[in-house]
Amino acid sequence: MLYTIGKILFSIIFSLLFKWEITGAENIPDKGPLIICSNHISWWDPPLVGCSIKRRIYFMAKEELFKNPILGYILKAVGAFPIKRGEADRKAIRKSLEILEQAKVLGLFPEGTRSKTGELQKPEPGVALIALKSNAQILPVAIKGPYKLFKPVKVIVGKPYRLSYSGGKLTTQILQQYSKQIMEKIKLLLGT
Repeated sequence: MLYTIGKILFSIIFSLLFKWEITGAENIPDKGPLIICSNHISWWDPPLVGCSIKRRIYFMAKEELFKNPILGYILKAVGAFPIKRGEADRKAIRKSLEILEQAKVLGLFPEGTRSKTGELQKPEPGVALIALKSNAQILPVAIKGPYKLFKPVKVIVGKPYRLSYSGGKLTTQILQQYSKQIMEKIKLLLGT
């Protein structure tokens, strides 16, 4: 319920305060497990992506946000779940895989934090781990800002695809290479 209300309110905000544009919406699969991977330039990004995709998204968010009782309650109510940054958070990875096993949509920002400059940052290897273990489709999404009143904010949705790996053990180096591939898809959408 809160997710739907939030989606309506933020859709109004994005429509009135920004010139919100979505391209590539036809690329969004109607069903099945899906991992949305987007660049991260602002705290506005999760609601913007949530409003741009018809399906409900379960976002992974940094653990610190859940320490505020009000914000923590809201985040949990809309289906977000915490991740400990800077370490391999097995609980967050398990939660991600559970969401995908239920054919739901997982929202991730592969960079793990907002980019203060708007430039793409190095992605975290956990993104590729989740994609490979779940065999879910990845939907690359690019956000073109900046968020300035009455200026264009664009959401560009790429074509879904899957990662495949038939080698041996998944090392951090291999996962990092796959995560870089995901970021390359986002970079292509940004046109940079």
